[in-house]
Formats: sequence, structure tokens, C-alpha cells
Amino acid sequence: IKDNLSRAHSALVIITWDLACQFNNTDHHTELNGTDRLIVRRGQAFTINLYLNSGSYQPGYSQLHITAETGPQPEEQYGTRAVFGLSNEIDDTCWSAAVSSPPGDTVCLSVCAAPDAPIGRYVLTLDGRIQFDFTLLFNPWCPRDVVYIDSEEKLAEYVLAQDGIIFRGDAEYPVPLAWYFGQFEEGILDACLRILDMNPKHRRNPGKDCSGRRNVIYVTRVLSAMINSNDRDYGVLEGCWKDTFDGGMSPMSWRGSVQILRTWSSTSCLPVRFGQCWVFAAVACSVSRALGIPCRVVTNYYSAHDTNSNLVIERYLNEKGEIDSSTRDMIWNYHCWVESWMTRPDLPPGFDGWQASDPTPQEKSEGVFCCGPVPVRAIKEGELTFKYDAAFVFAEVNADLVYTLKYNDGSTRKIVNDQKVGQKISTKSVGRDEREDITHLYKYPEGSAEERQVFEKANHQNKLLQQKGNPGLHITIKLSTGIRKGCDFDVFAIVSNNTEENKKCRLVFASRAVSYNGIIGRECGFKDLLNVELAPGGERKVPLSLNYSKYCTNLTEDNLIRLGALLIDYSTKEAVMAMRDIVLDDPEIKIRILGEPKEKRKLAAELTLQNPLPEPLQGCCFTIEGANLTGGSSIAEKLASPIEPGQEAKVKIYFTPTQSGLRKLVVDFDSDKLGHVRGYKNVIIGK
Repeated sequence: IKDNLSRAHSALVIITWDLACQFNNTDHHTELNGTDRLIVRRGQAFTINLYLNSGSYQPGYSQLHITAETGPQPEEQYGTRAVFGLSNEIDDTCWSAAVSSPPGDTVCLSVCAAPDAPIGRYVLTLDGRIQFDFTLLFNPWCPRDVVYIDSEEKLAEYVLAQDGIIFRGDAEYPVPLAWYFGQFEEGILDACLRILDMNPKHRRNPGKDCSGRRNVIYVTRVLSAMINSNDRDYGVLEGCWKDTFDGGMSPMSWRGSVQILRTWSSTSCLPVRFGQCWVFAAVACSVSRALGIPCRVVTNYYSAHDTNSNLVIERYLNEKGEIDSSTRDMIWNYHCWVESWMTRPDLPPGFDGWQASDPTPQEKSEGVFCCGPVPVRAIKEGELTFKYDAAFVFAEVNADLVYTLKYNDGSTRKIVNDQKVGQKISTKSVGRDEREDITHLYKYPEGSAEERQVFEKANHQNKLLQQKGNPGLHITIKLSTGIRKGCDFDVFAIVSNNTEENKKCRLVFASRAVSYNGIIGRECGFKDLLNVELAPGGERKVPLSLNYSKYCTNLTEDNLIRLGALLIDYSTKEAVMAMRDIVLDDPEIKIRILGEPKEKRKLAAELTLQNPLPEPLQGCCFTIEGANLTGGSSIAEKLASPIEPGQEAKVKIYFTPTQSGLRKLVVDFDSDKLGHVRGYKNVIIGK
């Protein structure tokens, strides 16, 4: 009996152990982070091999006392410390351990983290003597985890894809921009965990913050605040929407998130300069995917920034068509944010799935510059009280746009205008580079009964009531085709009179450079016709010439010109307006891959671009970057001499892929006159 008692409590005498990182990381879809350390996901077992000194493991007799701890003040009540022993089999609802090998001097120990355990760095201790570290991530492959997605294609796109497409440009002309997310590149996971540790909530109360990391809603909100540095909180990026980017890099110059996150981490967490919305969103997407949260970047065209929460964007124009710029309410040409996939146990049923959050600093939420996560479904249903920041996101896609004309004599008149906020909400398709339109996830069809009900619920006057009578005058703007940077071209205002009487009108037709966030720049061409006569049913086509010599110095890096046409009826003082933005096409970068694309084999990218401008390009430089293609950094090649008009800039850049599979080579061409021109090529790397 004595002998049996001593055997019942016999501890295992372990001499060495093996964390089986290659096997575990591959099994947990983290092997792209490298296999030199253990990185696993919650709610899924991993294996450790223990080598015993003497005797062997005896089922039912041998004991093992295990603790798993995270954060600086681990406590069981906060979920940051778990204490458990051996069970007969793994229980994937909680922290558990079981032996999966037959009796012998090697013990194969399976350990499983609870599916709601806090993510982060852990120390696992066996029998108080043996300790080792591992990192725990969210697990979208685990049905018990709140981030679970039941689709291998979606997991490949929204968690594992290290590159993707972000849409910019304009609603009439969405422009795809290739982006290198690089969430598995060396040092990036450490930088992402450091973002969590630098956040003010962690610095105030580390124990409570680490406990909060159980909750993906909490983590997503922390990321929304920490990707921007507006609160002077050691955030990752500083925003800048000026024309010059002194003291930093133009937001257009980034090709991916890796350089940004590495720079932030290596400079004592000083904010990296500079970001704009697509850069903030892309970095948030990289960090979310790195931590195991399924995530995608979305673009909303004609996005409203409603500062006074009345769901109306009010703009005032004078008779020359100039907009009063004193209001902070803005319409952005496009605005990018992210959506993360999760369940929402804190809300009524029906609001699981994609949640919008926005790391671009615009307004404060609970005292901090952050926004979301809010269920996309709550926006569609007009549930403006739902957490977090539903009203702000609702306005971004639904605010009413009201233009008022201020006459020189002080009187005012509403302008009939058919521009709509929240168009062509876009994201990259799963497994393809095409644009997927997800507007229907945010809005019911314009003018449908459901849309009207949502507006009433959102306590907002119905759009249909606001379109007071058509004055019978109509105006649209037409473009000629092939509007490329460097060309002269015409645009046209087409005005028509749908009434029974002669009309005498004033037509103001203006063009100005514009930034994508709605800031109006310098004039690029202007016409003010004081007596346009229109017969009943009559129509006129009025051209406006846009010459390169005039617009070339006024354009911002966004390559956008805003056209505005205002028609004022002298007899009734009624006014109608049309607005349209043009995206000037950059020249195409031709990309050829020389050599057979294989792992660890040197390849060359031959890059060619023709100068479309009537003047030489100085300071030309090609840069390439790509996940598992360029070793986690960018490779640049400067051209020694200027490129004359019509001439080709041509270089070869060598690179060595490290992983097989479908990869995106992201290419950038920079020069003094063209700014950043972007291109990409999909490359299949063989084994």
C-alpha cells in the first residue's frame, strides 16, 4: 500500500524537452512566422515532447502540475493565470493537458489553451521547475473561438494573405492599389504585441489590460486607437493631410505595412510619419491578421465626415461657385477603414460577422481618437445606439448632402444636386484581385421601403422629402476618354431646359485640384458665362479646356481634379449643380519577370515606364517589395540620367523568393514630376 501511495504522487523527472515548433506552428497556421519559437492558437492542442531521466510515465500514477501565465500580474480570477493537471483526454473548452504517448521514457504531452484565453506572450511551468515561453493568438479555425470563420477560402484571404488590393481613385473610377501586409515577416508579430503593451490602458493597469485581451472587441478597439498617434499615446502613425510632407514620407510612398511597423518598433515607438486613411487601415489590417483576427480593408466612396452628428453635411457656395471652407463637415472622395470578423455576445442576436472599425483619427470616442468596432448590420438597420460609434459610421455612408447658394445680396437658396453619400463600398474579392461591391451590406437599396424605415429609425428626415421640386433646369458633366496625366483635354457641361419657357441663365464651370479628403486646391481652368440662353426643351454643351501647363503644378499626389458646374436661373433665382471628380491616369509600369520563378532562386524584374509628360523626369527611382519575395525589405534602383518626353525608363532589379505560392510583387516609380506611380504583378513561385 505504501509503495502504491508513493507511486500515486510520483512526479516525472524531466531532463530535456522539445517544443516541436515546426510541427506545432504548421498545425496552428503560424509557420510563416518562422519555426524557431512556439506560436500557437487558442482552443487547439499543441504537443511538447518530455524526455525523462528515469522510470517511465505511468497512466493514473504520474502527476504533472502545470501553470500558464500571461502579463506582469497573472491572476486566476482575471483569466491571466491557469492552473491544471493531467486529464485522460484534452478538453478544448478550457486549459487542459493529456498524455498522448504510450508508457515509456518519452512523454508526448498535449496542451490546449482555453478558446477564450487572453492572447499574448505566455510562460508555461511544469511542476514548478521547468519553464518555457510561447505566444498565443486568436484562432479563426476553432469553432469555439469568437473569430471563427467556416471557410478555408476566407481564412486564406482574411488571415493568411500577406498581400492584397486597396481601392482608391473615385466612385466612377476605382483605382486598385496593391499592398504588402506582410503580417508574418520577421519582427512583425513582436511589433504587434508591443502595440498592445504600449497602449495607455496597459500602462495604467497592466493586469486588467492583459485580462481584456480575452475579448476581441476590446483588442480591436485598442488597435483602432493605437494605429494613430493623435492621443500622444505612442501610436504607430502620424496623420498628415497637407501638400508637403516635410520631416517624413508621403503617404503615397508606402508600399506595405512592414517598413512602417519595423520603423515604429525600432525607434522607441515614435509615430511614423506620415499616414492617410488607406495607410492607417492597411496597417490595422496587418496587425489584426498577425494576431489572428480575420480582417479586410474597405473603401467607401463619397464618404461623409459629420462633425456635429446631425446626419447632414451642409455646404455654402457663392455665385462664383466657390465653397465656404469654414465648416468642418467634409465629403471625402473615398475613405478606407477595416472590418474584422467576430461574434458580438454584448449585443442582441443578429449582429455577428463583419464589424467596422476605423483607425484614421477623425473624432473622439470615449475620450480617445478611435472608432468601432460596430456591426456592419447595425449600420444597415440604423441602430445608432449600438457599440461602438454606430452614429459616426452611419453618417459616413448615409449623411444627406445639402448645398445652399448665397447670393451677393445676402439671400440664400437650396441647390438641387443629385450627389449621394456612400457609394460603391468596395473590398478585394476572396481569392481574386477583382473589386467586390459590399454596399448592400451597409445600406438598403436607395429609395426602397426598408431604406425609408431605417432613416425614420435613425431619426433623420427622409431623403425623398428633401428633394424639393425640380426647377426644370438640368445639368450634367461629361468627360472625354483617356484622360492621362501630361495631356490637354476638354470636359463638358451639358445644360438643358425642361420647361415651356425661354430661360436666361448664368453658368459657372470651374475645375480645381482636390485632395482625396475633399480639401479643395488651386484652380485648373474656369469659365463664367453670364448669359446662357436656353429655348424650351433646349440643350447646350459647354466645353472647358484643361491644359497640362495649367494643372501640372496644382495637382496633389491624389491625381484628382474636381469639376463643378453651377447654373443659376435669373428669373426665379433657382440653381442646379453638378459635381464630378476626374482621376488622371498615371502611365503603366510594365513588369516582366526574367528567370524561372522558384524558391531560393535569384530572379530579375524588368521594369519599364514611358514618360507621358511634355517635359523631362528627374530623380527617377524604381522600388520593389513583396511578401516572401524581397526578404521583408524594399529594393530600389535609381536612374542616373533624366528621362526625356516619350522616352522609356528601364531597370532590372534582382530578388530571391523565400516561399513558394502565389505572391504579389509591388512596384513603385518615383520622380520629380509624376510623383509615385504604382503597379504590381502576381508571380507564382514554384517549389
